[in-house]
Amino acid sequence: MTATTDQPTRIDGRTRVCTALAHREPDRIPRDLAGTRYSSIHAQAYRRLRPALGLEPREPVVVDLSQGLALVEDDVLDLLDVDVRGIGPRTPHAWRREIVTDEAYERFVDEWGVQRTRPIDGGLYFEATSAPLTGEISDADIAAFAWPDPVDPGRFVGLAEDARRYARDERRAVVCGSVCAGITEMLFRLRGYEDAYMDLAAEPERARAVMERILAMKLAWWDRALDLLGDDVDVVAEADDLGGQGSLLFSPETYRTLVKPLHRELFAFLHARTKAKVFLHSCGAIRELMPDLIEIGVDILNPVQVSAAGMETAALKRDFGADLVFWGGAVDSQGVLGTGSPEQVEAEARRRIADLSPGGGFVFASVHNVQANVPVENIVALWRAAGGI
Repeated sequence: MTATTDQPTRIDGRTRVCTALAHREPDRIPRDLAGTRYSSIHAQAYRRLRPALGLEPREPVVVDLSQGLALVEDDVLDLLDVDVRGIGPRTPHAWRREIVTDEAYERFVDEWGVQRTRPIDGGLYFEATSAPLTGEISDADIAAFAWPDPVDPGRFVGLAEDARRYARDERRAVVCGSVCAGITEMLFRLRGYEDAYMDLAAEPERARAVMERILAMKLAWWDRALDLLGDDVDVVAEADDLGGQGSLLFSPETYRTLVKPLHRELFAFLHARTKAKVFLHSCGAIRELMPDLIEIGVDILNPVQVSAAGMETAALKRDFGADLVFWGGAVDSQGVLGTGSPEQVEAEARRRIADLSPGGGFVFASVHNVQANVPVENIVALWRAAGGI
């Protein structure tokens, strides 16, 4: 007599992720590390992680200078049995970063004309410190701005080849990121926070004009990228931080009047052009907008900021789990992950898994990137909870 088992047959990572995205339970919970720029790890934490996993120490390669994110190498991905690989736009031919230093700071100007600055002594990130479109501006000023070329050929170098290798050879799910940050995020970067908030409140047509230009760039990027990627992409990732710690960053009425129509157009375009699922990264207390996001085509929500108001995982799964996949939410990154004990990290991660994984619709990842201060023992505990170690 042949023995039977209740254990599901083991499947490859791409199938595993796609099963979860279809709201079915795969053989185990899918795991993501560095598949997006919102689920990765700071270079300082990554430097400690490699030897903790028994791997050869190496100096991290930084792939996102502003956030300080490390390139997570193949041996780490294989050891942790990660199911996801990320791709996105490369450096355009028309722009090159030039870092200037003085006694206290390093600075560069990004391709949008936003100055970014990092303290030399202990600085972890390049923060935006000036905006190129501040003050009183006209439609002519908006039109004359040096908008980057979303289809600069440099952005696509190797994109399709990487997707094909990850999807077909490695059999991992492929996530493709966008050409720039979110529509409202770019409004804030270009106008500066004070002017952008004044626009949203008192000059909505000006805000709309800037955001429409950003939308047009995104559509052009995705049009070309999706032509190249075909069926080798499983998730298309957009971002727009809509919430703060305790509430939305602007009123629901402002979102629904000014931003939602642009999001609707973007997500409808993506759904029309690809079978890939639409992923939205939005930090903060955004529960109030979740019905809106579902309505306009968001399939996946990230990072599931469990420490923000209204973002308790059990309630989110109960109320929105039939419609949204939760990508992230593994542990309170603002508190427990950085300052708790390994036992506390593992206990909370197991609770979040129990909340979010039943019935599928869950991809395990940290709530945003693992930051530089996180003890390596806590990173190991987080992955142990997911069965990755």
